Amino acid sequence: MNRFVDAQLDEWAASQARKPLIVRGARQVGKTWSIRALGARRFADTLTVDLERHTEWHRIFDGNLDPRRIVGELEIVTGKRVVPGQTLLFIDEIQACSRAITALRYFFEEMPELHVVAAGSLLEFALGGYSVPVGRVQYMEMYPMTFVETLWAAGNDAAVRTVTAMPPVDPGAAVHTFLMDEVRRYCFVGGMPEAVAAWQEGRRIADVFDIHAALCASLRDDFGKYSTRANPRVMDQVLVAAAESVGSQVKYSRLAPDFSGPQIKAALELLTRARILRRVVSTNPSGLPLGAGARESRFKLLLVDIGLWQHLRGVTPAEFMRRDLLAIHRGAMAEQFVGQEIAASQGGQIYYWSRDARGSSAEVDYLAVCDGRIYAVEVKSGPAGKLRSLHMLLSGEYPNIAGGLVFQDGSHADLPDQRLTFLPLYNAWAATGGVVQRYQ
Repeated sequence: MNRFVDAQLDEWAASQARKPLIVRGARQVGKTWSIRALGARRFADTLTVDLERHTEWHRIFDGNLDPRRIVGELEIVTGKRVVPGQTLLFIDEIQACSRAITALRYFFEEMPELHVVAAGSLLEFALGGYSVPVGRVQYMEMYPMTFVETLWAAGNDAAVRTVTAMPPVDPGAAVHTFLMDEVRRYCFVGGMPEAVAAWQEGRRIADVFDIHAALCASLRDDFGKYSTRANPRVMDQVLVAAAESVGSQVKYSRLAPDFSGPQIKAALELLTRARILRRVVSTNPSGLPLGAGARESRFKLLLVDIGLWQHLRGVTPAEFMRRDLLAIHRGAMAEQFVGQEIAASQGGQIYYWSRDARGSSAEVDYLAVCDGRIYAVEVKSGPAGKLRSLHMLLSGEYPNIAGGLVFQDGSHADLPDQRLTFLPLYNAWAATGGVVQRYQ
């Protein structure tokens, strides 16, 4: 499957100023597959060192961390020769051996001619205890496949060109209906590569739902690894409650009512560090960076993937036949979809706006930074006149906001007098910065 990250990996491999690369991301988002594909594309050979499967290889990283000694011993235990410039050294599940993380700095300082890339699903926990010196490594984040990537993987390049065209184009009624049907399909299949592959192989939606169930079970199996930091039962309750809360501001007490605040916070922290959950933090959009005005105590949550969200939320295969995504679970499915696309397009922390004043409240679903300008983002199906909070935000209090983007099931329309652009859901990734981030 082609991924947008492929271009980033190729750029890293070709750079003369590259450093050892650490690829981050939740379990099963395709890190190992993409790195091996890089090896097949750009190198004569890939030496994969899986430190979770081969715990006996941890001893190679004991003692001094001379990279030439490490490479020599890896050549012996794997039976493969390492040739700088021709071999990609891939250290998989590097979080299983913290000394291997420390060794990356010495590969940069003493053996920079060798291409070294590392990945790990629970890497954030290891990095929390062993900091890699700043400037000695590079980082790259991987996400589940975006909607655009699933079209690309299916070989529908014409559809990709349509949904990534900026400024947006009107594809016509028939193509719009087709693309909205594809969005609906994506909202049930999700972007986890295993589920995407199964659907493209022609398997039933019920089979795809079984894959989601298995993936969720594997995530829960990891909870035991965190038991010294958080109660696995609390983590399970927080995970399910987070799925039910998408679209709403989070209250700690409602995430796991039977447990204390500190227990809930510890569980939530671990789930976010494992990239299973993502915080969407409220901020004041008075300027850049958006994080400068963030209120960390006020936030919403997103799941790593909409397919896993629908499993945890209890969406059934029967609902696959429904066409109105903006009505499913009171619009939570569409908000998860748009949030997930923004997370991939923005490549980092995402935000929303909320305000409580004189007994009234206002909230805009997301904020996005596109080409250095702030945009307010709403996920709505109603007419512009019903977008009270969005109009309030655009009324002049925050002059740095360039305008509002409203994602809905209808076609593209510009309302310049209201500073609004209405866009189909399938434009979410490109319109919130994906094209800028990946192609410029």
